[in-house]
Amino acid sequence: MFDFIRRHQRLVLIFLTVLIVPSFVVFGVHGWQEYASDAGTIAKVGDQTVTRQEYDSVLRAQTERMQQMFGGAVDASQINTPEMRTAVLDNLIQQKLLMRETLKKNLSVPDAQVREALLAIPAIAQMRRPDGSIDEAKYEQLLAAQNLTPQRLEAQVRFELASNQLPASVQASAMLPKTVIDRFAQLRAQEREVSALTFPAAEYAGKVAPTAQQIQAYYDAHKAAFQTPESAEIQYVVLDPKAMPASAQSAASDDVLRKMYNDNLKQYTTPEERRASHILIASPSDASPAEHAKAKAKAEALLAQLKQHPNDFAKLATENSDDPGSKANGGDLGYFQRDAMVKPFADAAFALKSEGEVSDVVKSDFGYHIIKLTGIKPGQTKSFEEVKPQLAEQYRQQESAKAYAKLADQFTNAVYEQPDSLQPVADKLNLKVLAATVTRTPDPAQAKGPLGNEKLLKAVFGDESLKNKRNTEAVDVGQGVLVSAHVVNYHPAATPPLTQIEAQVKEKVATDLAAQDAKKAGEAKLDALKKGGDAAFGPAQTVSRDNPGKLPAAALTAIFGADTAKLPAYVGVDLGEGQGYAVYRISKVSQPTVQDPQRLAAETQQLNQLAAQAEWNAWLGDLRARSKVKVVNDVTKPGA
Repeated sequence: MFDFIRRHQRLVLIFLTVLIVPSFVVFGVHGWQEYASDAGTIAKVGDQTVTRQEYDSVLRAQTERMQQMFGGAVDASQINTPEMRTAVLDNLIQQKLLMRETLKKNLSVPDAQVREALLAIPAIAQMRRPDGSIDEAKYEQLLAAQNLTPQRLEAQVRFELASNQLPASVQASAMLPKTVIDRFAQLRAQEREVSALTFPAAEYAGKVAPTAQQIQAYYDAHKAAFQTPESAEIQYVVLDPKAMPASAQSAASDDVLRKMYNDNLKQYTTPEERRASHILIASPSDASPAEHAKAKAKAEALLAQLKQHPNDFAKLATENSDDPGSKANGGDLGYFQRDAMVKPFADAAFALKSEGEVSDVVKSDFGYHIIKLTGIKPGQTKSFEEVKPQLAEQYRQQESAKAYAKLADQFTNAVYEQPDSLQPVADKLNLKVLAATVTRTPDPAQAKGPLGNEKLLKAVFGDESLKNKRNTEAVDVGQGVLVSAHVVNYHPAATPPLTQIEAQVKEKVATDLAAQDAKKAGEAKLDALKKGGDAAFGPAQTVSRDNPGKLPAAALTAIFGADTAKLPAYVGVDLGEGQGYAVYRISKVSQPTVQDPQRLAAETQQLNQLAAQAEWNAWLGDLRARSKVKVVNDVTKPGA
């Protein structure tokens, strides 16, 4: 629906008279208090600093995230650009600024909002019990694995939510006038009838004859275009676990496999599950004795009714239970394992003997429960014979991994201990010595193989390899594959002399001259048409910014940038890349009488979002301008 806005974002931004620079605010579960540490300063933001450690950490995480987005097909060097490094630093500075502003304005959020945000985290949401509570033990275990405590995570989430109030309030103040939106919609939908007169460069190619002086001048002005990149002719060896021959070891005995089975018996056991319904009369642990007594009495009265009318359990649960998650379903909790419930509840539920049996009143931290057993799924343990093939495969994989680890150790040591050649390690481990030519920047044709690995190429073009003529270290290029390379010949970047590439340069000059002649002819015709002349244009077509047909982007921009106060109007376009020149005649301008209301509504929303983002960026720019921000180290260079 929004192809036009995506294709003509520059027009949208000029139309809004602001520059939209997408910002990304990163407030994760990293402790914001840690941002004040000072271990190698990159930038200063007032009395805070952006440290080398946090900058490197965010840059590395961002690079890995983008590589994952592209399925690992993009080399890190193509992502880790000066622009990206600058964006990461700007983002960290923005975090500091927002932190200061949040604290300065004493922004906060209520506990209920913090709890809601925590429960929105999938890993935490999975820990919810049927009654809505969180398994505290699992929650703390999860956080401990991330070096967090419940208090620290809650403080971080609270601060993130508080800081989010700033962009929300600033962006809410941005709203485009209806007249602006209507005018934009008119411009987007406007149609123009055009016809083309082309001057292809190819038609002039046979009429040009580059002189020696022109060839020399072009060569001198474009030497960088003819430069051959730095390269190295290498030999290399690859140790790949997938290419290793099958282990010659005999199959595992039944005794070995049975020991594996017994050691991991829990892995092959499915615990018993029970299905139950319950009626909860809420009485939290901090309730008064009188409130406890009142809740217990109500639960006992309901139990007495059930004994008289056992089939009324679902009806009584719907009418009386204080568990919002199950009362609408007649108290049904579904199937659960013992450790999914609090201990008193689980003990009572798993003590019931048969389906339909109802427990006495059971006290837990949530109140008083009456439990009805409605289903039993007995626990099952797979027999040794059932899992024997699986165990045998696990044993084979473990032994193969051990064997490969031993080979990898030998490989790593051999390329280091005998650094002048790769032949010794190839002979020792029965590997092939391969040959290739590589450049410092990965060749797209080699991107999916080991020679596209940035770390390996960095080692190949390092001093140890180039100057000292030694094997590279054993480089892990992914999935356990180890590679070592040895430079045979090195070729620095160089521009071949003109005598070697004269034919190539001559062809470039001829193409350039033909394009120039096509442009001159086109401009002459354009001038004549504007003075009242005529020409044989091609068939007319109606185009719009939404539906450009087969028009080149440059032509579409020129056509809709033309003054159409007087028709026909004419515009000329250099098609670029040696294609030639085109003159377009605009004979009609029209406006659709009806536009899709759903599209207009959605378009209005998107334009308002752009305006809100622009407002936020302007606010951030002002905040940075009036804050003491100083970049100490230049991060645009890879080693900075």
